[in-house]
Amino acid sequence: MTPSRQPTAKTGYAMASSMDYDVLIVDRMLPRRDGLSIIESLRAEDDKTPVLILSALGEVDDRVTGLRAGGDDYLVKPYAFTELLARIEVLARRSSPAEAATSFEVGGLSLDRLSRKVERDGETILLQPREFRLLEYLMKNAGKVVTRTMLLENVWDYHFDPQTNVIDVHMSRLRGKIDKGYANPLLQTIRGAGYMIRE
Repeated sequence: MTPSRQPTAKTGYAMASSMDYDVLIVDRMLPRRDGLSIIESLRAEDDKTPVLILSALGEVDDRVTGLRAGGDDYLVKPYAFTELLARIEVLARRSSPAEAATSFEVGGLSLDRLSRKVERDGETILLQPREFRLLEYLMKNAGKVVTRTMLLENVWDYHFDPQTNVIDVHMSRLRGKIDKGYANPLLQTIRGAGYMIRE
């Protein structure tokens, strides 16, 4: 019986370097070589394709190693498929021209990154720096589910879950500022998945 062929770091690198991709998904534990060697080789060639690392290695040091090797995001196994898709979508948008946008608008709510100004229906909303960053990330991903892990990593710069209610506290404050008094709330909690801002 002929053994099935397993992908290796060598074949993975050959595939990654032979075509243009929106996002690369790289498993760390490949036969013969660590998958991080693929990322390091691509970055050495100035390949800026966003990379999502998948791994069963979930300690903080493992994640830091992956990110420092050139990974843009790190997802630990086992994972929810919906979160994998959400992270791929975010990385794809990060490399697109839309990432350079300086303003966003959703249902009468507007945010200007340059002036740091937030308005809803012409009324100015005053936000604390962390609230502004949280709203900016949500509006950048308007209409998409944003998980708690994604918020921790992109708004708080935590690459692990510290089991804190910091997100709940800030979401409650943000909701009170942008939705209170309006008939159509924009900030929604998606039970069991995360949060979404949409009209």
